Amino acid sequence: MKDLDAMPVIAKITARNVDVFYGDNHAIKDVTVDIGDKAVTAFIGPSGCGKSTFLRCINRMNDTIDICKVTGEIKVEGSDIYDPDVDPVQLRARVGMVFQKPNPFPKSIYDNIAYGPRIHGLASTKADLDEIVEYALTRAALWDEVKDRLTAPGTGLSGGQQQRLCIARAIATAPEVLLMDEPCSALDPIATAKVEELIDELRENYAIVIVTHSMQQAARISQKTAFFHLGELVEQGNTDDIFMSPQDERTQNYITGRIG
Repeated sequence: MKDLDAMPVIAKITARNVDVFYGDNHAIKDVTVDIGDKAVTAFIGPSGCGKSTFLRCINRMNDTIDICKVTGEIKVEGSDIYDPDVDPVQLRARVGMVFQKPNPFPKSIYDNIAYGPRIHGLASTKADLDEIVEYALTRAALWDEVKDRLTAPGTGLSGGQQQRLCIARAIATAPEVLLMDEPCSALDPIATAKVEELIDELRENYAIVIVTHSMQQAARISQKTAFFHLGELVEQGNTDDIFMSPQDERTQNYITGRIG
């Protein structure tokens, strides 16, 4: 693994010696990584290597699985997110998540975006809420497409639009971090290109972590890459370095298609 000190990065998220167990299954083994602010970090690796499991540690989504146990330390902005005083619901407002399959709520486009700000008390008036909805949809490059049909159901949008709606929904609670678990795997190439363009724009404001099975996507949109294999973080560093001159033979084998 590359020396952490050799990678200049303003760390938004720091993970130290993180292990994850599902019952007797040791899914994540001693992962230590820094994730930079205002940058896209890609997690790559074969299916079942632990990249999505580790991603879900960063907003405590694994808490919802009874047999899951997480040890080690994960901090966002220096605060331990597994501290007993931390409310996971409040944490998930700060650390937004976009899933593999677009999952708009069975509500209007407006209410999909307004839901988070309402439950977190971020808007005191309807005008405040209107402003947040417009801002989030604009940031997600969707406002011009839906501004005349905000009362229409979010489920009526195309797949690519639904995924951008889910990104807008995540943005609406003013998060600091956006986690994306294979956000383009259910989309066609045109919709994928739009979401990738959007991710590139959003990194100016957020720390973004994306799990992707597409090495081409990781190479296109990320500045940092971390390669996972069999639950271990094998190698991490600048994306160009990982793809052009990996230090570990397992990384080399994955990138050249010998394992996967």
